[in-house]
Amino acid sequence: MSEPATSERIEICLHTRDLSLWYGNFQALRNVTLNVKKGLVTGLIGPSGCGKTTLLRCFNRINERYGNVTTTGEISILGKNIYDANVSLSELRKTVGMVFQRPNPLPISIYRNVLFGIRVHTRRRDLNRSQRDALVESSLREVDLWDDVKDKLRMKATRLTLEQQQKLCIARLLPLKPRVILMDEPCSALDAEGTEKIESLLETLREKYTVVIVTHNMAQARRASDECIFMLLGEVVEHGETSQVFFNPQHEKTEMYIQGRYG
Repeated sequence: MSEPATSERIEICLHTRDLSLWYGNFQALRNVTLNVKKGLVTGLIGPSGCGKTTLLRCFNRINERYGNVTTTGEISILGKNIYDANVSLSELRKTVGMVFQRPNPLPISIYRNVLFGIRVHTRRRDLNRSQRDALVESSLREVDLWDDVKDKLRMKATRLTLEQQQKLCIARLLPLKPRVILMDEPCSALDAEGTEKIESLLETLREKYTVVIVTHNMAQARRASDECIFMLLGEVVEHGETSQVFFNPQHEKTEMYIQGRYG
């Protein structure tokens, strides 16, 4: 990759080159080439069926859970080709965490939810009680949930509000020390208040993580993302700073979508 034409080097966290994907005979992604910068919130926008979620799921290879999927091209995360033969899917999914449309806490206690990932994916099962307690508290504080649940840690997580459940799902990733967090419409099941709180959380997360978020909500994309990628029919049409994409788009198709003329 060539150096950006700026006085200060911009660090690229995630890079794709000529990425294509097929579900059986249907081509869902077409020659996607892009760079996602470290430490930003990057929004994936476009009409339903344009390939946003498929692209997001490529970044932790979760598409491979579905049968009859063929992928060509390259994806590098933090300089490492995630399709290299020596790449462990378990290690990849620790580095690249994912939050889904609908909160999916496990039907166990809040405390055990936070520790679930580290018990499954790592050898750090020998943590003593004080270490486990500190890890739970720090993870819940990072998602602004600690004050709400510190006296309810033994309560079943499914009793939380949807917004709290979504925060808990993010907190569950943090003990694994991810570098990238993928979010697939994380506010689609939330009301306006819950959406506002998750968007506020994004402000905090960008300080430590690279976040890629799929959203159909144009106002949310405008508010919450630093850069936007507009997709159409499996292709990247435009990628730039969010203000530029929304207020000075370089492509007519982008302008038409932003203005609500299709999609």
